[in-house]
Amino acid sequence: MNYIENIFVCIAAPILISALCLRGSRRKAYMVFLLLGMTACLLSSYISSFTGAVMGLDRISTSFEVSPVVEEIMKFMPALFYLLVFEPRRESALNSIILISAGFATFENVCYLTENGASSISHLLIRGFGTGAMHIACGMIVAWGIYYLWDKLYLRAAGTIGLIAATIAYHGIFNLLVTQSGFAAFIGYMIPLASAIIIYYVSYRVSEEASF
Repeated sequence: MNYIENIFVCIAAPILISALCLRGSRRKAYMVFLLLGMTACLLSSYISSFTGAVMGLDRISTSFEVSPVVEEIMKFMPALFYLLVFEPRRESALNSIILISAGFATFENVCYLTENGASSISHLLIRGFGTGAMHIACGMIVAWGIYYLWDKLYLRAAGTIGLIAATIAYHGIFNLLVTQSGFAAFIGYMIPLASAIIIYYVSYRVSEEASF
């Protein structure tokens, strides 16, 4: 699957150049986080494939048992480095995790499109708002959890592990549902979009109440 590296270079190059040309540290950081998300996706594909091969799993079994664990951990690694080294404000930390998730989802969808074609716009819309929204929803779960837990030192380790475990379970259930047919697959693709909307609404209400 050497085409993955070629796709990565083609997409990453303009993002990297734009990060160098943009003015303002915040704008540069946004481009860098998107690039880190794409890089995490590329590395996740290597690790998942290798682990699945070592365990003797086929592609479907790997997507259930290995990919959710690898992908959710890899998505969080750049954000954890950012949190520990730069100690950003909570808003910046929240945005970084969501942008990394967006970069991850974008690169994964582009690779899927390249491998499977783009003849069915309806299927691609389902893919984009299903799998794409799943990665964003997982990012939002971790981001908002970190937003409220990171200031409490005694909750950092346990809370972070709990959040990652929750996203792994969420990701695994999604993968299990979308490989089914009929109504189960439809429910699987709708859950992430509904989850993202609910998380956004709840977080918006909590932020409004906190501002009073």
